[in-house]
Amino acid sequence: MAATSQPSHAAAPSAAVLPLSLVYRVGALVAALAFVGLLILVVGESPLSVLGALISGAFGTADQLGRVVNTLTVLLLCAAGLVFTFNAGLYNLGIEGQITVGAIATTLVLRLLGEALPAPLVIASGIGFGLLGGMGWGLLAGVLKVYGRVSEIFAGLGLNFVAQGLAIYLIFGPWKRPGVASTSGTEPFPESLWLGTFGRTEATPVGVVLALAALALTIVVMRRTYFGLRLRAVGLNLRAAHVLGIPATRQLLAAFALCGALAGVGGALQVVGNFHRLIPTISGGLGFLGLLVVMLVNFNPWFVLPVALFFSALNVGSLQLPLVLRNVDSTLSGVIQGTLVLSALIGRGLDQRRSRA
Repeated sequence: MAATSQPSHAAAPSAAVLPLSLVYRVGALVAALAFVGLLILVVGESPLSVLGALISGAFGTADQLGRVVNTLTVLLLCAAGLVFTFNAGLYNLGIEGQITVGAIATTLVLRLLGEALPAPLVIASGIGFGLLGGMGWGLLAGVLKVYGRVSEIFAGLGLNFVAQGLAIYLIFGPWKRPGVASTSGTEPFPESLWLGTFGRTEATPVGVVLALAALALTIVVMRRTYFGLRLRAVGLNLRAAHVLGIPATRQLLAAFALCGALAGVGGALQVVGNFHRLIPTISGGLGFLGLLVVMLVNFNPWFVLPVALFFSALNVGSLQLPLVLRNVDSTLSGVIQGTLVLSALIGRGLDQRRSRA
């Protein structure tokens, strides 16, 4: 008896289809870029001209590249810390205050020790106390959340105002410059207490090492340890994690402490690496920018570095826009950042809606 032949199409491989989740997110990103391009055309400029000005403003000279690197180091530290809180289901809007308190703690140490000890030891002590200051401020937000039943959003925003007020009080009060109180900040520290830089740029090797180490540690902890697994479990379902015996309270407080510690190091670098003094706006909005970075990468630490680099270059490069283009202001960078994050959230929401359906 002749063997029954199989239909030829049964053995043919099925056509590859892109996952709908990828389609939603890429589609939202393309829509965001189209919106920004249309906005630029409406104001009378070319998107390519704006892109060229941004690239030139961020990477055109060694000084500009150094400013990008300095912004990137603090942004990476903040974003790495926020990975912990976001994965725990927490919106740590108090990170700006944690940066500020870290900077205040560092300034205190540098003022007390001055040049009484070797400069490397003073700088290291300042960074260490910045870490502790940020950690303590983060834990305070965690205690208000866990034991006071205060939303971490409201607690964080309130603590931001307290930290900002404390910095302003110190600058205009006990730490004011000799003979005058100035919004430019406290008296600059001696150059011996400044971090070393790459050549004549503003970029500090110590800051780069600390930021990359923090990001690498975050990836390892979140992906390769039981702590990271438990933290994600708490973030996915707090009640279920408690039923399974996971110490949810401890995990939440640890997430706040880790985020605050890394933000505090970022504040310390602002003092010893960037401004060399305490200024009223020492955080520079980098904490809130870190929130945008982590939301854009969907809390995945593997993608933090490229997105943070893009945002850092955008921040620095946008300063060049009003100098070379008549109709575009530097605030365009904020529009681009906000539009990208909004598109990412919309894409994620559409994907979740499809999954529930």
